[in-house]
Amino acid sequence: MVENNAVRVRTASDAWSEVESIEDILANILSRVPVKSLIVSKSVSKLWYRLICSPNFINLQLSWSLENPTYIIYPCMDEVMNLYRMKGNGEIIEQITLPGCENLSPLSLICSYTGLICCINYPLIHDLDMDKVDMTDFEIRICNPATREVFLLPNGSPSEKKLSIGVAFGPQTSEYKVFRFFYSKLESEDIHLECEVYSSRTGSWRGIGVVEHCPMGFQHCPLGSSHVFVNGKVYWFIASEEDHDIPGSILSVDMEDNFRTFDLPDEVTEHSFLVALEGRLSLVAVYDEDEIVDIWVLDDSNEPHWERRRSDYVAFSSMECVYYVTARKNEIFFITTDHYLIYNLDHGTWTELDLEDTFERNLPVALPFIETLLPCNGLLGPPE
Repeated sequence: MVENNAVRVRTASDAWSEVESIEDILANILSRVPVKSLIVSKSVSKLWYRLICSPNFINLQLSWSLENPTYIIYPCMDEVMNLYRMKGNGEIIEQITLPGCENLSPLSLICSYTGLICCINYPLIHDLDMDKVDMTDFEIRICNPATREVFLLPNGSPSEKKLSIGVAFGPQTSEYKVFRFFYSKLESEDIHLECEVYSSRTGSWRGIGVVEHCPMGFQHCPLGSSHVFVNGKVYWFIASEEDHDIPGSILSVDMEDNFRTFDLPDEVTEHSFLVALEGRLSLVAVYDEDEIVDIWVLDDSNEPHWERRRSDYVAFSSMECVYYVTARKNEIFFITTDHYLIYNLDHGTWTELDLEDTFERNLPVALPFIETLLPCNGLLGPPE
């Protein structure tokens, strides 16, 4: 009788191991499925629903998706906010419309990281028969284009002048911080630059206090990202004292709210962009008169040392305006007045993408993008 019970116990244990093994195999397979299909697949069974919604699976899907990055493109001048997911060869995979963003004033795409994007828009003020844009405030949204989720952050402190922001991600997979620079007026009528930070962990803003430097913000890059997040730090340009349209140095902040400034590697132009290239902070500077682009990579952010990775002739005319530059892996995506170009950093080659008919002259902004299931509010449960 004891032997029979032992047999039954082993059989039940073996059966449970088989279930766990099947779930592991299923998770491995499903992690490679497009997010749109995963959302539909949650209705297949309770097992599939529990598996797809689990933090372990969300992290597994994220790790797979990181190996296959694409681009997200937003034509700023479109009447409706449509996002386009694009492969590196210029093939449009999907058109995305985010719910609740249809009637907003034009949005700016600020950043993209682990499948979440940050958008801002200046609210409209109704004044008699005219709608005016309030330039001293903006609404901040964290969006997941893959799941169509949109999360509106609470309002920050009022500001006397235009604002700047930057978004940091971590330390946990779905967590993020939003750094918001604003101008406050004291009783003495003096205006001071301050910074506050929104944490997805607390769901609220916390004041840091008066800060010394203001990022160039949207005056430098009005249609899209004005900063980049790399290896636990946010980086912005600081305007040159001689010419406020040209970067003069770099401002950074880490996850502990420690600010720091450091020098650029060389004199740059107004057509300069900070990007994340091969996991490091990089500077792309286009010199119109010489029709040359310099690509610099920061070797060590603790003891800043710049390495010039490439200096090459551009594949467009000096008469063209460089609207936007972004990067993924070892390639840099240039959007100019008349061209869409991919520059391969390893081979030093240019590839032109046929996108003129798709976006016309609607001032598109592009960012690297991956599909994930991460929630926009940053509240992902602990791994099981």
